[in-house]
Amino acid sequence: MSRQRPVTVVVLAAGEGTRMRSATPKVLHELGGRSMLGHVVAATRGL
Repeated sequence: MSRQRPVTVVVLAAGEGTRMRSATPKVLHELGGRSMLGHVVAATRGL
């Protein structure tokens, strides 16, 4: 039986999106139906 070790993930999600000329923070912009932050969170679930 394999033992799973707890994993801690730190997501560096900063930025206001000013170069994108948007009032929405860039990590909340959607890409493929999910926010960019959502993509990062989904990728960490498999760790």
